[in-house]
Amino acid sequence: MKLYYAPGVCSLSPHIVLEEAGLKHSLVKTDIRAKTIEGGNDYKKTNPLGYVPALELEDGTILTEGPAIVQYIADKVPEKKLAPANGSIERYKMQSWLNFVSSELHKGFSPLFNPAMPEEGKKNARERLITRLEHVNKHLAGHDYLMGKMFSLPDAYLFTVLRWTVPTKIDLAPFPHLQAFMKRMEARPAVKAAMKAEGLIT
Repeated sequence: MKLYYAPGVCSLSPHIVLEEAGLKHSLVKTDIRAKTIEGGNDYKKTNPLGYVPALELEDGTILTEGPAIVQYIADKVPEKKLAPANGSIERYKMQSWLNFVSSELHKGFSPLFNPAMPEEGKKNARERLITRLEHVNKHLAGHDYLMGKMFSLPDAYLFTVLRWTVPTKIDLAPFPHLQAFMKRMEARPAVKAAMKAEGLIT
């Protein structure tokens, strides 16, 4: 498998999951602004929309969208228990968390990275994000991870987007359970491996 990524963006989530799964993979660093890959080739030939992640399978199939990619990876190694069994209510709860992180957090950060967004728009986006962070913080008061005691797919995604609070200057001090979650995630060998491979840590 081949993962197209850009350091520190949402592709970090499937990168972490690939490490957790222990699946052999290669990485293709992508310039999401120029829409090129290492060597200068046109990334839009891989994903016409030009954003990451994209996962190229052994047969050449291209899978896009992080929540779909991580479930594909997890289902390749069911013995790792990275996701509940298909068809179970727990699987749907996990998908609910993946959708929440995608729509309410990931997209919630987008205006804060947009230099063309007026300050009033950024203020509104920030306030909306804070209410979502309060929700997750409250949930994690009774859980080590989003699905309970064990790591699962949405944890990699949540960890990825919470890292964006640093460049956007959102203080996590009021959210002790989010801070504890981040420390648990940072201690995981798979997280360390993915971040090191992307040059995010030494």
